[in-house]
Amino acid sequence: MTEWAILAGRAQSQAEVDRWTCPHGRHAGQGCVTCYQACADADASLPLWEVAAWFTSARPIPIRALHDVHRHGQHFALDQPSTPLIFLLTGQVRAAQGVEAVAGLVGFLVQNRHIVDEFTVTEVRAVHSLTG
Repeated sequence: MTEWAILAGRAQSQAEVDRWTCPHGRHAGQGCVTCYQACADADASLPLWEVAAWFTSARPIPIRALHDVHRHGQHFALDQPSTPLIFLLTGQVRAAQGVEAVAGLVGFLVQNRHIVDEFTVTEVRAVHSLTG
């Protein structure tokens, strides 16, 4: 199962907003610290999701910070494609639903504002992993 959405550059219908709102009432594109913490302590029986979030930042992220993301023990990676100020955060997340997985991954950015203090998520994807 794949869940995918473009979140920036166009208005979302109420149904899309509802679909991308986590159980804690936060839009997945804004991140949810509660979902992030829940994913960090998730039961191994929950589905494993391969999650990606593309986002823009008003300021560059230092190279050291890009590399330090790997040390958080969640199989997260933060990369910068060739386009300036566009970043890709990826990770493996255990969650009941794709929206919780995305909200948890983006919640990592909210929890760690020292990495990127201002961001706009432009696109997300969550793929239910068959190997997890």
